[in-house]
Amino acid sequence: MNLAEFLQEMFGHGIKKTRKEDEFLKCKGSMILTLKKANGDVSVTRKDNLILNVGFDHICNSIGATASRPAVMGFTALGTGTTAAVATQTTLVTELARKAATYSHAAGTKVMTFTTNFAAGEATGAITEAGICNASTGGIFLDRVTFAVINKAADDEVTTTFQFTLS
Repeated sequence: MNLAEFLQEMFGHGIKKTRKEDEFLKCKGSMILTLKKANGDVSVTRKDNLILNVGFDHICNSIGATASRPAVMGFTALGTGTTAAVATQTTLVTELARKAATYSHAAGTKVMTFTTNFAAGEATGAITEAGICNASTGGIFLDRVTFAVINKAADDEVTTTFQFTLS
């Protein structure tokens, strides 16, 4: 049973099937990472991310589990791993730092956003991967994204914005 069928069975409304591609609930994610160097230079990296299998499990369990619902997504992790993202991964490859994220969603939209600022002295290193997760350590990762190295010096600041759109 796909997620659309599950929601139709559970709630009995809200899912209209008109074309084959409309039969599935989709979640698309992207990350924008802004590096502010101590000298004032700013660089922006944008990359689509991959929703992990455990991330889809988290979505399903958040909607339908009657007991043991998972904790909400609320943390951004940065790392130095360079292994390409694949759906079967469950964590970052080499986590460097993790920090609470600010969640936002406007009612009536299909978009949710997680924003985190890593100040000077935090997450210093050659950053190449990132993801959203639901715990300050361990936990479940919703997604993972890899990108060309972003060298964050001790006096630099990084802001990540993860945006997820449902369709």
